[in-house]
Amino acid sequence: MKLAGPLLLVGCGKMGGALLEGWLGQGLDPDLVWIVEPHQDSLQAYLARGAHLVAGPAELPAGLQPALMVFAVKPQMLADALPAYRAFADKGAAALSIAAGWRVAAFEEVLGAETPIVRAMPNTPAAVGRGMTVLCANARCDRDLRDLAADLLMAVGAVAWIDDEGLMDAVTAVSGGGPAYVFLLIECLAEAGVEAGLPADLAMQLARVTVAGAGALVDQSTEPAATLRQNVTSPGGTTQEALRVLMAEDGLQPLLTKAIAAATARSRELG
Repeated sequence: MKLAGPLLLVGCGKMGGALLEGWLGQGLDPDLVWIVEPHQDSLQAYLARGAHLVAGPAELPAGLQPALMVFAVKPQMLADALPAYRAFADKGAAALSIAAGWRVAAFEEVLGAETPIVRAMPNTPAAVGRGMTVLCANARCDRDLRDLAADLLMAVGAVAWIDDEGLMDAVTAVSGGGPAYVFLLIECLAEAGVEAGLPADLAMQLARVTVAGAGALVDQSTEPAATLRQNVTSPGGTTQEALRVLMAEDGLQPLLTKAIAAATARSRELG
């Protein structure tokens, strides 16, 4: 990670904390990190590691000039928080945002049209280093900044770039909300096991471990997901019978397509 100056992390909740842990684990100098977070009870360990912690922007040193500002506050709080950082942008600080729904143009309106801005959509598996983040950038971002942004997000998982910011609504629907759909699958699979006669605790264990194991398998395999599915499916067997239901015209695919369409539409409305 080649930082030309301090990194200012605005917001250090679950996602901000996951990012910070990833950066420090990748060797980022804690002395370069300034954290702005009013809720500090769980953040004292970062002080011991050499990072700087303040409750609000007014407490930042007068001479501080970050090279990069990372906005990890909740989207509904960003409108009130963002104007305080315009002065840093005017002096050359770039911005990286993980706030869902906040488009690049909204940041340019507050921070200035000349500000280099990267918009990122990570998901919650970043907390265990298995996140998926999609990024897009405005025309002010040079190759060095794009590389830095990718490095920062690769510290918590995989990254991909898009040129069309309009696709971010679909990204939000698929990978941003995707973990919730998988968690629901675990709940439903466990409940189905209970209905089939299994004890509830065993049904949940089977569902959790099976989904986690299948995810690890597809991640480590070079085979397409369809091939892995076929490998599990014996002709005329029990899995094929279940898939006959799940792959019917009114089965899982049309239901997920409808769900993703609804989430994409809502993302556009919020943006």
